[in-house]
Amino acid sequence: MLFDTHVHLNADQFEEDVEDVMKRAVEVGVREMVVVGFDEKTITRALELVKAYENLYAAVGWHPVDAVDMTESHLEWIEELSQHPKVVALGEMGLDYHWDKSPKEVQKEVFRKQIRLAKKVKMPIIIHNRDADQDIVDILKEEGADEVGGIMHCFGGSLEIAQICLNLNFHISFGGPVTFKNAKRPKEVAKDIPLDRLLIETDCPYLAPHPNRGKRNEPAYVKLVAEQIAELREMSYEQLAIATRNNAKKLFGIV
Repeated sequence: MLFDTHVHLNADQFEEDVEDVMKRAVEVGVREMVVVGFDEKTITRALELVKAYENLYAAVGWHPVDAVDMTESHLEWIEELSQHPKVVALGEMGLDYHWDKSPKEVQKEVFRKQIRLAKKVKMPIIIHNRDADQDIVDILKEEGADEVGGIMHCFGGSLEIAQICLNLNFHISFGGPVTFKNAKRPKEVAKDIPLDRLLIETDCPYLAPHPNRGKRNEPAYVKLVAEQIAELREMSYEQLAIATRNNAKKLFGIV
C-alpha cells in the first residue's frame, strides 16, 4: 500500500474526472493521499474533497508565490481549519525565488508567521522550496521549526542540504523528478537518506514521472516513484511502500 503525501486533486485539471483518478490510484495500491491547499480557492476545494473521500486528508497553508495576497484573516482561518479532524499538516509554505509575484521579504514574513502558527497548534509543516535553499534552512532554524518538523516537499537539493533538514526534524519527500534520467542529485539523496525519514509524492497534476513526463500527473503514478527509489536503494518495492506509508502515517498522526 502506498501513501501519496502531496497531491493537488483540488486543481482545475481534475475538475472533470476526479472520481476516475481516485479509482486508478486505488487500483495500483494508493491507500492514502494528502490534498494540499495553498490559497483560498484550493483550501476550500481540499476540504470538499476530504469530506467526500474517506482516504483523503488535507494540508492547509499559503503558497510563497501568493504571499503578497495573504491577510491576517487568512492566517486566522488557517488556524481555525487546523482543528478540522482531517487536516493533518500546515502548508505548503516556504520560499519561491523563481517567480517574482511576491517580494522576498514578504515571502519570508508569511513563512515565519505560518511556522509560528504550526508551533502554536502543534502540527507538522510542508515546505515548498524553489531556488531558496539557504534562506529556507536559516528561517527553519531561527523559528525553531524542529519543534514540529514536517516535509521537504519534492526535494531537489543536495545531500548536504538534506542532512541539515534531517537534523531539523524534517522528512525528505521525492516526486516524479527522481525518475528523470538526468536527475543525478535527487537519485543520490533518495539512495542515501535514512529509510525512516523518506516519503513519496506526486505533486500531481505537475511533474509526472518517467515515462509519463510532460503529461498530467496523477496519484496512481506515485507507484513509479516508489519503484525507482526501491531500485536505487536495492530493496524490494514492497519494503519501500510499507516503510514510506508508515512514515507518513506516523508524521501525520493517522492511526
